[in-house]
Amino acid sequence: MTAMTLYPAIDLKDGQCVRLKRGDMDQATVYADDPGAQAKAWQAAGFSWLHVVDLNGAFAGKPVNAAAVRAILANVTVPVQLGGGIRDIAGIAAWLDAGIHRVILGSAAAKNPPLVLEACKAFPGRIAVGIDAHDGFVATEGWAETSTMPAADLGLRFEDAGVSAIIYTDIGRDGMLSGLNLDQTVALSARLTTPVIASGGVGCMDHLAALKAAAAGTRIEGVIVGRALYDGRIDPAGAVALLAA
Repeated sequence: MTAMTLYPAIDLKDGQCVRLKRGDMDQATVYADDPGAQAKAWQAAGFSWLHVVDLNGAFAGKPVNAAAVRAILANVTVPVQLGGGIRDIAGIAAWLDAGIHRVILGSAAAKNPPLVLEACKAFPGRIAVGIDAHDGFVATEGWAETSTMPAADLGLRFEDAGVSAIIYTDIGRDGMLSGLNLDQTVALSARLTTPVIASGGVGCMDHLAALKAAAAGTRIEGVIVGRALYDGRIDPAGAVALLAA
């Protein structure tokens, strides 16, 4: 089995680190009011990447928690991937210049595919596509809108673009601690050559072990974990060791 990367999630709402249930902004649990300190703690715990989302930005269509993101960058040396409200090439360039290692395009990828192609050409290896799915169909605008496009179709659209990773999130499971949608994640990966990062629903070490087993021989290269880490349901050192084995 190949090693996998565990990405601890830092979701930003009103300058604080929160976790949502099924993407509902009204169901936000605040876990930390100092994003920079939280990022530093995750780095100290042994994580080699951080996954950051500007939740307000995802709904607003423009960056809202920029100060919090900058605080995160100032406190860590590990690479950071960022999504939420990034909708144009200037915004992508600005964040990459600020120290973000990889920009995630979600709603922009679904609604403005040429932007992904342009960004991948301008910034090779620095662009990821976030596919957020509800019952297998792509959702956009902070998950407020569900399209009629199957998730796999969106992934296939960018096969030759040079996307560094596809981040696949099952909205129905996100923040619910009930386990990943392994069937859909593996099925998506089987149709793509682009690496896939699983997201949405990890609640315990058993869920990570199940992913590790299901991902054998696939292009699934990592997993994002949020609430289970903040709640202490998953031990960082144990999780990193499991996925690195």
